[in-house]
Amino acid sequence: MSFTVIIPARFESSRLLGKPLKDIHGKPMIQWTWLQAKKSGAERIIIATESAEVKAICEAFGAEVCLTAEHHQSGTERIAEVIELSGLPDDEIIVNVQGDEPMLPPDLIHQVAQGLEAHPHIQMATLCEPIDDVETVFDPHAVKVSRDAKNCAINFSRAPLPWSRDTFLKNSQTLPENWAYKRHIGLYAYRAGFVKQYVAWPACDLEYVEKLEQLRVLWHGEKILVLDALCHAGVGVDTPEDLTRVRQLLLASLGQI
Repeated sequence: MSFTVIIPARFESSRLLGKPLKDIHGKPMIQWTWLQAKKSGAERIIIATESAEVKAICEAFGAEVCLTAEHHQSGTERIAEVIELSGLPDDEIIVNVQGDEPMLPPDLIHQVAQGLEAHPHIQMATLCEPIDDVETVFDPHAVKVSRDAKNCAINFSRAPLPWSRDTFLKNSQTLPENWAYKRHIGLYAYRAGFVKQYVAWPACDLEYVEKLEQLRVLWHGEKILVLDALCHAGVGVDTPEDLTRVRQLLLASLGQI
């Protein structure tokens, strides 16, 4: 199986300026993410950034980098530009690995690419993992996904969907016995030609309301395969608090090597 990993790394992050270059035990965060991707079996790994500084630092540690425009509203738009600039064929499997996932297991990158390859009639795949506490179900930062009988997405939402009427009317602090909630993992595989189609579509109403760009795919009637992740996805970095936690977790893991 052949696939390409593209890692969007935006310097101008609204919640954590300069996020790709934040130091984690002597390496910028983007380097940790790149090192994980290198273990995934990808044929090619490209870091996509709008920042000349990020580009120079990434090239210094040996990464292939594509300098992209500053106006992109999402990582997927940035990836579409990389696909065009790199001349990647429409049938190439692209895995979108967010640059703020320094602990993302390589097995998951390989899994989502392999899952898409095994379903040639589907253009996009992603992963999910179980939710085992009711606090996460009600947490708007944790995106919930519902699937059909063929493991394709029915919906993504920040709300506790589906709403367990009988359980939550009695006690909103208890998980229902008749439904297993799943948290969406923001790791995507898609065929290069589909990425071009995606960015040509206008953003849909659901996407605006939930602030979830994958809803654009469902809005236009396309399928998204959602696989159960082989292992825990690790911790991503959105805030200074997340960065502190990742530093602690990586320090602990380095001590075990």
